[in-house]
Amino acid sequence: MLQKKLLLLKKQKQFTNLVTYGFGQGFNLITPLLVIPYIVLICGEEGYGKIGVGMAIAFFIMVFIDYGSEITGVHQVAVNREDTAKLEKIFITTYSTKFLLLLLVLFIVSILFYFIPYFSQDKKLFFLSLSMVVGQFINPTWFFQGIENFKWITILNILSKLIYLAGIFIFINKPSDYIYCNFIWGIGMIVANLISFGYILNQYSFSFANTKIADVLKMVKANFSIFSSQIFVSLQMYSPIVLISFFGGNTMAGQYKIIDQIIVIFKTYILLFFNYVYPRVCYLLAKSKTEALHFWKTYNGLNFIFIVFSMVAIYLFSTKVVSYFNPKGIDEIASLLKMAVLIPILQAITIPLKQLVLGSNRQSQYVKITMIITVVSLVLIIFITPIYKVFGVLIALILTEIITSLFFYFMVKKDLFIRSS
Repeated sequence: MLQKKLLLLKKQKQFTNLVTYGFGQGFNLITPLLVIPYIVLICGEEGYGKIGVGMAIAFFIMVFIDYGSEITGVHQVAVNREDTAKLEKIFITTYSTKFLLLLLVLFIVSILFYFIPYFSQDKKLFFLSLSMVVGQFINPTWFFQGIENFKWITILNILSKLIYLAGIFIFINKPSDYIYCNFIWGIGMIVANLISFGYILNQYSFSFANTKIADVLKMVKANFSIFSSQIFVSLQMYSPIVLISFFGGNTMAGQYKIIDQIIVIFKTYILLFFNYVYPRVCYLLAKSKTEALHFWKTYNGLNFIFIVFSMVAIYLFSTKVVSYFNPKGIDEIASLLKMAVLIPILQAITIPLKQLVLGSNRQSQYVKITMIITVVSLVLIIFITPIYKVFGVLIALILTEIITSLFFYFMVKKDLFIRSS
């Protein structure tokens, strides 16, 4: 009887966590939709394309700051959530490492922004976009994910986006103001993340006085492999708009950004769903593969159905969806969007398989596969983009997702699926 009550309470807690997390992420995803039509109206497609390039570069730089903590950090916190001493060591070592990396990266990119012509011609935008990198450095979401405290993840997401919303409508008033859009996003991140960071320090009484250089160096070495793979993942995610801007100009980049912004809502949702499920998958795989797979199939199966229905709706109403963003070539962008809906559907397969690959400690295999796939993807994009423009980029991204899902499936098939059947 007691065991049944405990099981019921556990399920209720998981449901509450899912609703709380879902509300915060829903707000997180909807916010850009509220401001993009306004940004396109004020700054134009060219200005919006520049904003997209600056944001993509900032997101890519964030990978160097996170240094794999969004995966290894979550895993370590999830496994050691009941040991406060180990949590402190993980927390302070991770942030000490990230701080050193932040200083190094800001120094290097500052030189690049000044001396490389592609960046220097719009260096104000790129420098102001670095506020997002600083905000990501502070971001303690990885820690909250590990202890499954989704309430605070929701709080910081909503607060940062409210600041962003208010800032855009107050300060973006003319075409030249496009340089401030990413800066406003970054300010929202910094404020919200500082509050949540302070909450953790107060709640757990962590002290950076206990930081050890040896632990930092050990983390740099241990996380290098997974960090390397994340570089390639980020290149795959953020390079398309930069390459389109380079080969086709900022107006074409703006058109791609509109398509991507529609699709990225669901891509981001899938990644956020990964963040929600991943700690539990890691925890359960350490206890029981059967229980872990049951949990994995239930949550990701329902999520896949939701993504498919959503993409069918986007396909059927593509023209109306695109017209919401106030672009000029509505029909052309709508036809491209019809092809792009395949990407989230494929990612709803790839990302759950990634949970199993990483959750079963196959990091080295994951790194090798990711590197190979990303190189192939970039080569395809570089050769196809000058000829087929945005259409070619979408084809390359679709092929990449298909190849990735096949690789991930065969990596875990023998150990997990065959034994569990």
